[in-house]
Amino acid sequence: MNIWIVAVIVVILNVPFGYWRANTPSRSLQWFLAIHVPVAVVVTLRIFANIGWQFFTFPVLIGAFSLGQLLGGRLRVWYKGHAQHPLSSCLINDVVQTLKLSQGHKGRGA
Repeated sequence: MNIWIVAVIVVILNVPFGYWRANTPSRSLQWFLAIHVPVAVVVTLRIFANIGWQFFTFPVLIGAFSLGQLLGGRLRVWYKGHAQHPLSSCLINDVVQTLKLSQGHKGRGA
């Protein structure tokens, strides 16, 4: 598999973890897990994608990892300003809650 495809997958996989990390106290267990659990996923993906362990792969994947975490944190900050319900630490849960609220508003206005 191409290194750039793996990098895109790493970015996408890290967004929910960055979202989670943005809502946890710094240096707490949840903060630590939000950073280190995706590392195991990236290593597993790296093995199954058969991209090897050459030096040039490390900056690409570390950059992708950091970008995913950053985007997740920025998404949390943006979502906090626009959400009409209390947010949790889970991106998927917050999206589902938003969809439920929007479906409820459409039903009442029709």
